[in-house]
Amino acid sequence: MTPTLDDRITGSLLGAAVGDALGGPVEGYTPEQIVERHGGRVTGVVGPWNGDAWRTARPIAPYHKGDGHVTDDTLMTHALIRVYEKVRDHLDAYAVADHLVPELIGNPVWIPELEAEALPLQRIFLAEKWLVARLHYGHVDPREAGSGNIVNCGAAMYMAPVGLINAAHPEAAYAEALDIAAPHQSSYGREAAGVFAAAVAAACAPGATAESVVAAAGSLAKDGTRAAIESVAEVAARYTDFESALTPLRQAVAPFDTVGPDYRAPSLGARRPSRLHAIEELPIALGMLLVGGGDYRRTVLGAVNYGRDCDSIATMAGAIAGALAGESAVPTAWAKQVAEASRLDLHAPARALTAVAHEVFARDTARRRAHESAYATLTSAAVR
Repeated sequence: MTPTLDDRITGSLLGAAVGDALGGPVEGYTPEQIVERHGGRVTGVVGPWNGDAWRTARPIAPYHKGDGHVTDDTLMTHALIRVYEKVRDHLDAYAVADHLVPELIGNPVWIPELEAEALPLQRIFLAEKWLVARLHYGHVDPREAGSGNIVNCGAAMYMAPVGLINAAHPEAAYAEALDIAAPHQSSYGREAAGVFAAAVAAACAPGATAESVVAAAGSLAKDGTRAAIESVAEVAARYTDFESALTPLRQAVAPFDTVGPDYRAPSLGARRPSRLHAIEELPIALGMLLVGGGDYRRTVLGAVNYGRDCDSIATMAGAIAGALAGESAVPTAWAKQVAEASRLDLHAPARALTAVAHEVFARDTARRRAHESAYATLTSAAVR
């Protein structure tokens, strides 16, 4: 049975949050370190990397990563959904300045990793704090504010809602996400935001498959992002289990990744604008989608056990796989554990975004009809 739009939105957002929580405790480590720490591959929710010492262990402290806690990827995704709730239409760079920034600095929310209610600004990292510095304090034009920030996956990681608002229309999702990401990122970081949103939108199309999603993403991607997706996809097509694919996928994306082999010690040229490079997270998420055949569990576990920035990789992979198959694809036990541990209602954002998506589609239809009518009038006048 083909999932409905409502089901796909729920599956995507739930899938993203669960992937985020599963990847959080092993973020920054290699596949080999993950095996050594956990006695094998991660197969579900695990505890903090440093056990009870998480409160003081560096470089993780003071964040309680693990035990089913979502990270900043989910916090930013939910913040963007609240912006859609306010605007109830398509968003642009100015909506980020007018609504997202106030969300980050004015509305305390429960932060699972801090085990406290706090402003999102207190949890997000410097690349996201950039939004506040540039827009709230610097008063930079929102369309240009992302220039100068480090280039990473910070903008891409929370763009799933854009793909869902533009469900089954990847071109529209790509364009909207590029505009929304403009205050946050430039270069291949902004490009990844557009392509990820497009992938989520493509996953919502009736009959979509892992292959069709990757094809849609690749057709829209530009420069190094497109080359990285093509390289990873070519390799991923040879594998059906993530274990054997881990090293080949890393080798496929390495020429495009500026961070370098040591994730915690980035290379000198890391995260700088370039038309030749790409963030690592999106191509790997798409690669794991292919390896997993679009299956949520296989796709997300591949993303988690890849290590490095695996909470963001699993967030993206989970959002796409969840959109493909709907809520039933996300293991109920995982979703329940993450919701309870994070003390968040993970279905509420989905309900809110679903309502907005239906309103936006109706508005888009009216706008399209008005354009068609105007065009018909113009062309009939030309004939006369």
